[in-house]
Amino acid sequence: MSHLLVIALMWLVTYPARLLGLSLGGLRLPPFWLAFLRFVPVSVFAALIVPDVLGSPEWPRRLPAALVGALLLWRTRHLALGILGGFAAYWLVRVAGL
Repeated sequence: MSHLLVIALMWLVTYPARLLGLSLGGLRLPPFWLAFLRFVPVSVFAALIVPDVLGSPEWPRRLPAALVGALLLWRTRHLALGILGGFAAYWLVRVAGL
């Protein structure tokens, strides 16, 4: 299969879905759906982080770092601070030899 054919097929699959999402921009959603959609970013972030933390052989080091990062993110609502705090906690646990 050629590279151009793969790219064309990927475009054919993704473009209509994106166009549909963009065309719904003026739609007014009921309050239930607005409240529901507020949790989507948190759910996606958790779905990306949890398997990497708990599925790793070094999960005892990663779990405290993930908890520190989540706590900072929850308290400050600042993504960069949560990520940097999680990294700092991971390296502190690693340097401490735990």
